[in-house]
Amino acid sequence: MQSDIDFSHFLKRTGAGRLQLDLAVEGISCVGCMGKIERNLSSIPDVTSARVNLTDNRLALEWKAGALDPALFVKRLAELGYRAYPFQRDNAETLEAERAQELLRRLGVAAFAAMNVMMLSIPVWSGNVSDMLPEQRDFFHWLSALIVLPAAAYCAQPFFSSAFAVLRARGTNMDVPISIGILLALATSLIETIAHAEHAYFDAAIMLIAFLLAGRYLDQNMRRRTRAFASNLAALKAETAAKFISPTEIRTLPVAAIKPGDIVLVRPGECCTVDGNVIEGSSEIDQSLITGETLPAIATPGSAVFAGTLVRSGTLRVRAAATSDGTLLAEISRLLDHALQARSRYLRLAERASRLYAPIVHITAFLTMLGWLASGATFHNSVVTAIAVLIITCPCALGLAIPAVQTVAAGALFRSGVLLNAGDAIERIAEVDRVIFDKTGTLTLPELDVANLAGIPEDVVKLAGRLALSSRHPVAAALARAAGANEPLADIEEEPGRGVRGYYEGAPIRLGRPLFCGADSLADEILCHDPEASVVAFSHGEARHVFAIRQRMRPDAVEVVTSLARLGIMVEIVSGDREPAVRRAAETLGIHKWRANVSPTDKVARVEDLTSRGYKVLMVGDGLNDAPALAAAHASMSPVTATHMSQAVADAIFLGAHLGPVIKAVIASRGALRLMRQNLCLAVVYNVLAVPVAIAGLVTPLIAAAAMSCSSVLVMLNALRARRGEAL
Repeated sequence: MQSDIDFSHFLKRTGAGRLQLDLAVEGISCVGCMGKIERNLSSIPDVTSARVNLTDNRLALEWKAGALDPALFVKRLAELGYRAYPFQRDNAETLEAERAQELLRRLGVAAFAAMNVMMLSIPVWSGNVSDMLPEQRDFFHWLSALIVLPAAAYCAQPFFSSAFAVLRARGTNMDVPISIGILLALATSLIETIAHAEHAYFDAAIMLIAFLLAGRYLDQNMRRRTRAFASNLAALKAETAAKFISPTEIRTLPVAAIKPGDIVLVRPGECCTVDGNVIEGSSEIDQSLITGETLPAIATPGSAVFAGTLVRSGTLRVRAAATSDGTLLAEISRLLDHALQARSRYLRLAERASRLYAPIVHITAFLTMLGWLASGATFHNSVVTAIAVLIITCPCALGLAIPAVQTVAAGALFRSGVLLNAGDAIERIAEVDRVIFDKTGTLTLPELDVANLAGIPEDVVKLAGRLALSSRHPVAAALARAAGANEPLADIEEEPGRGVRGYYEGAPIRLGRPLFCGADSLADEILCHDPEASVVAFSHGEARHVFAIRQRMRPDAVEVVTSLARLGIMVEIVSGDREPAVRRAAETLGIHKWRANVSPTDKVARVEDLTSRGYKVLMVGDGLNDAPALAAAHASMSPVTATHMSQAVADAIFLGAHLGPVIKAVIASRGALRLMRQNLCLAVVYNVLAVPVAIAGLVTPLIAAAAMSCSSVLVMLNALRARRGEAL
């Protein structure tokens, strides 16, 4: 029983005397459900916040500590017709995957049944105007019933279950009129078949179910694809830490047991579990979490390190300054959750429309039946007309207007090197009027390049490359790649944080830091001319050489920035990288507005500042430090080389070494948005014309289903123009 759950393990204190609880809520199928849950839970005294995240069907609740029993929320949701339990990411993802497979199975059965019933319906349609015998017609009707009734009982369960639960809670949603229409069509068809009537509507019912299941599966599949960031973020959070309980003794404890002031040991290959300062040891660390810079930094006593920072070489002793929910990694997680929940609020308009849809359809069908009864029609004919109204007002065309274009345009964008990662990405990318680029790995290529290769003898380059194969440093890997080296030297030793050394043809050979190789003056000379570069020195005997390693700008970056300006889109750079590197990139690209040394929080603040001033921001970034800004922006894109987190949060991912897919995505999305608006107009015009005809009793349920299907086909045909490129 839900009342037996111990909620204390799932509660979080958010400060200011408040508690927070995340609940997984089953049965949320549309924005109408979201609005109903938020309004109802927010009305409970002492509840300060109730927000539903449609992406993962998660309800985030916040209330005054000590005022409420968490079991009250589960009970209230049950009264509304929703089952709820504490949210756990792994369990939620497993359940969602099972639901998606279940929807796909039901869709397959419905489509198979619809195809077979339509084959049976064709001879009935033609026979009713020719010489088909009544016995033959009855046979086809009973055969259709044999196929459709069990298929409908299985395939329509998602709609029936949702409608029953909400009706039991004395509410309504969009599944209620759908379920009523299906049940009435099936019941009327069965009665008509028993009475040997000419018409039955089994084909209309099963076609309706198939169309609706297809739309629901596509919607759920799109939303599932945006949830991968959770597991990627969790991968950075270690479960345990090595804490010093005495100057010479350590003990492995859960991270939750580490307090500020404790000293923890971080070994090579481990991620730091706390925010703090190094008090002993030195090591190369990967701090791309903070700066987005792919090159390792050196941590020495006094250096700040953060949770999620990877220690590459030496061992560090770190005094914790912030732990658990107080770390920067936890802050990034909160920023992501907040941004994703805020993004869902733009659906409020759709929520208001969905609240009106169900009662209007019910009232219209009921008044139609009463009107026909009052005019002297039989009860049978009045009910059949009401069924036709329910079916013909099915929102399939409206429901397909946007997803159809999204699906077709997604294929066109894929051919242009863009993979969509969100169901509404096209609409939002089409609306952007401001683009913020990260620099490292976004405007530049992710792989490092040797800038001064032409000025160094070829034999030296090849020898240095072979030596570089013995190092794990990214700069050494870039040198080995540039030299085309594939045969490492033997008997090479690595000195952590300094470089590698050995002997070649009797002479000492070294590769690493300039001081390690005795090439300080030569390195200073190169850095004076190219302050953005990183340097790696090489010595063989008395010979000294220094390689300048830097990231190259993407080949078409200048062209893309120019094209964006022609479209009226302003461009700026917001990067965590060093000021000289960002300035040089901005000057190369002709971008006048740029910021360097920016933290993840500052990136989000910049996006929110532009948003508050009315701009529609497209954020383009690749690092973990970009993820909150990607989530907070109106639209977002990441290169395929980005971190898993950024790829999962971004609305779209672009392939290849070029930046061109960004401009292609903007142009294609604007064209696709025009098609979406056309489709919406077609769907509205269909309803304006069809509903009065159905109310007038001029169509049967079968014709209503056919008209509903034709409107959907018309919408699909218009969407296919995106594939031919007419709108792109």
